[in-house]
Amino acid sequence: MPQYLLSVYGDETEFAALEAQPEVVAKMYAAVDTFNQRLKAEGAWVFAGGLHRTNTATVVRASKDADALMTDGPYIEAKEQLGGFWVITAADLDAALAWAKDGSLACQGPVEVRPFQEEPEA
Repeated sequence: MPQYLLSVYGDETEFAALEAQPEVVAKMYAAVDTFNQRLKAEGAWVFAGGLHRTNTATVVRASKDADALMTDGPYIEAKEQLGGFWVITAADLDAALAWAKDGSLACQGPVEVRPFQEEPEA
């Protein structure tokens, strides 16, 4: 069955403002946990994870001619950042999009859906 990456994007400054409302954050985390349990119960769960903020990121640029260059912070400057993801299995894109809709409702943010490349046959 095909696998899909469901990427959760959001504005870190907006999430930081939400953290001042612990009851709102707790409700969102509970909704995400319920969504995760549904994914597992229906056999769609592969893996999921939330990410720390972009200020904890390190970008590594490798070169054949020199040592790797490492810089702090995100790879690109953007208004919205990747905050977490799910890897799921789904029968097709329509099924993955239906899961993404429910995931978006649970995490209260946009979710991008992308299929994984298929493994080349040996």
